[in-house]
Amino acid sequence: MSGVTTRTVTDDEAEIRLDRWFRRHYPNLAHGALAKLLRTGQVRVDGKRAEAGTRLAPGQAVRVPPLGELGSTPKPRHEVEIDPHLVKDLHALVLYRDDHVIVIDKPFGLPVQGGPGITKSLDALLDAYRFGSDERPRLVHRLDRDTTGVLLLARTPGAASRLASAFRSRAAVKTYWAVVVGRPHPLEGRIDAALAKRAGLRGERVTVAEESDQDAAHAITDFRTVEFAGKKAAWLELQPLTGRTHQLRVHCAAIGCPILGDAKYAGGAAMMEGLPEQLHLHARGITIPHPAGGTLAVEAKLPPHMKESFDALGFTAPKPRKPARSRPA
Repeated sequence: MSGVTTRTVTDDEAEIRLDRWFRRHYPNLAHGALAKLLRTGQVRVDGKRAEAGTRLAPGQAVRVPPLGELGSTPKPRHEVEIDPHLVKDLHALVLYRDDHVIVIDKPFGLPVQGGPGITKSLDALLDAYRFGSDERPRLVHRLDRDTTGVLLLARTPGAASRLASAFRSRAAVKTYWAVVVGRPHPLEGRIDAALAKRAGLRGERVTVAEESDQDAAHAITDFRTVEFAGKKAAWLELQPLTGRTHQLRVHCAAIGCPILGDAKYAGGAAMMEGLPEQLHLHARGITIPHPAGGTLAVEAKLPPHMKESFDALGFTAPKPRKPARSRPA
């Protein structure tokens, strides 16, 4: 058929979904139009029919039928101008960088994404992390506004797809540190409590689900007490095995040890006289399969307000290890 083209999947596009591949190359093509092309067999991968969710592999041939104006080349995305002083501050947050991944140490109070009342978010500032690339980095996971620490950015669509797959499959091991009010009993264990979202006067909240909640989401957190200051406070190491909204905050409150500074889920019970009132939850480190092979491990130091509380409570935190990437065997 005249106008039919064949495009080869590049190494960088490995594991990307077919619909997202089309969105990248043909952003003017509507989802419904693509669905019709797939349904009628006009789009094929290596000569075979494919679905929107088909994962692509390097070297595969994608048959693209005539698209007319819908297949026109998009205009290059305009790089957002960011104040040079702010760019310098954002670059100072980088813990690790290569051609595939950037890892930053997200500070307290910086929202990852925009929303009502938010004038500055990390998502809006991602052009600062291009480092000369034509590709704008992509968010592959989230941290709450007031949670600090390790946050990954993907520099290419292929890297984003592989990292997202690692999070879905639990191949990514996330380690958080928290200062909690009280001392858990037992000192370590597993919190297996499903969560549900509830609408309230002050916005949406997450709670431990009841048996009647049909939309409850399975949630599991492993915890270990690293140190404690009598019965008044403890330093916990938390490893979420699922990734639910506010999971760690709700799970800690559920075992009677709310995270210090978490007024949303514990009110005044989350405060301690003489200690900072900010949320004491820190994404200490992550170990994840690297998009180009091997494993990447990165850690972030304590934020200033948690360092102040650690000193006051007599907790001694080791320095973060240098970022390390193991090469594939």
